[in-house]
Amino acid sequence: MKHGVAFRKLSRTSSHRMLMLRNMVTSLFEHEQIKTTLPKAKEAARLAEKMISLTKKGTLPAYHRAAGFILKAEVTRKLFDKLGPRYSERPGGYTRIHKFGRRPGDNAPNAILELVDNPRDLKFEMTARAVGWDLLSDRIRKSNPQRALAEGVGGIPESIEAARIMKHEENGPIRLLTRWNLQKALKFRPSSATYVLAKKAEAHVNTLLARPLAGSMQNKMWQFQKVIEKSADDMVDSSPTARKVDTTTPDTAAPQVYFRNAKDLWRQTRAGEVTPGHETTTWRAAQGDLAFGAGRKYKWLRKAKLGINQDGQESLSAAHT
Repeated sequence: MKHGVAFRKLSRTSSHRMLMLRNMVTSLFEHEQIKTTLPKAKEAARLAEKMISLTKKGTLPAYHRAAGFILKAEVTRKLFDKLGPRYSERPGGYTRIHKFGRRPGDNAPNAILELVDNPRDLKFEMTARAVGWDLLSDRIRKSNPQRALAEGVGGIPESIEAARIMKHEENGPIRLLTRWNLQKALKFRPSSATYVLAKKAEAHVNTLLARPLAGSMQNKMWQFQKVIEKSADDMVDSSPTARKVDTTTPDTAAPQVYFRNAKDLWRQTRAGEVTPGHETTTWRAAQGDLAFGAGRKYKWLRKAKLGINQDGQESLSAAHT
């Protein structure tokens, strides 16, 4: 029979392993979000849940037990003064683990361990973007791309409030899976979180509307540059003292348009890039380079087209030409 093998050993001695996990839990409570490998994240999350459960007792022995485990006294005070009241109404599930690929070198699975409802909550950020995508898709299906580009999407806070209390069998402009994530993200947050999520969704809608316009402007700049180069070549050819110009070089490739091919998609989804309508990216706010390449996200992005095809995107671009 297997006795004494309940938890992961992590290739370390018991003293080294416990000190490492204590250090990770201390860093988690201090920064509310850390990056590590998946097995370490699961072990640290188990101990972090127990420390937060001690805050609900509110007794001096509970404080002494937490202080004996956490390595920094100021983090212990933060745990009982700030994090404890935040999770006072939540029955459990104080941590969340995000998996994002593998570490270069040893191919170990990477993970982000974070406290739920923290200021840089990844689930909250991605839910806001999904809400903006769904509302813009519903607006384009009901009207036309030109009106959506000119007027935008209105009533985002009202749509979020309606989806917050909507039941599973009801239908609305927000998809069922997005509505489910929305309800979970806002369940234990204050009422002001609805306004914050609406502002983030509106910013993402502006980004989605700006991409076709940016692609059209890029195409125009490419054409203007070609006209200038052709005029300069003509002036050189017409000059009596002109040197012979090499015309054997093939013409350049066609101009790139946003999300036309996988190469352009890689350029748009790289980590740390700031898109129109945002001051920073979700990944930069999470303090980690978490973006995937085109091979992983390309099929997901091709599934939904906001209710329009390539002709619709061209009409969006033509609305501001």
